[in-house]
Amino acid sequence: MIRAALAVLVLLSGPVAVLAQSTQQTRAQSGLGVLLRGLDKVNGETVDVEIPWGGTLDVFGLSVTAEDCRYPAENPTGDAFALLGIKDRGSGEDVFHGWMVASSPALNALDHNRYDVWVLRCMIS
Repeated sequence: MIRAALAVLVLLSGPVAVLAQSTQQTRAQSGLGVLLRGLDKVNGETVDVEIPWGGTLDVFGLSVTAEDCRYPAENPTGDAFALLGIKDRGSGEDVFHGWMVASSPALNALDHNRYDVWVLRCMIS
């Protein structure tokens, strides 16, 4: 009985150590801003814009504010995630506020009938 419990403990300690090591390596750093892509669904026009941290820029009929952009410290060109606030300029209504992830844009997406915005990467330098 004791041997079986000891064997289970030894088997489980390996994955826990690997998990602890991997969480230490995946630290995120904040970028200087965010690179976004906007799409006008009516005419198919796209535009790429750079918004500095804390800045606001008009993207088609939307006003986009970049509150933060983070990326993996060990891989600056890797998966970025940005905290964005988006308002419809026509109605003044807040249409989105939250984190968007570059690798999974549909995870937390802007829901607008005409425009779409998604994160490409963080601005690093």
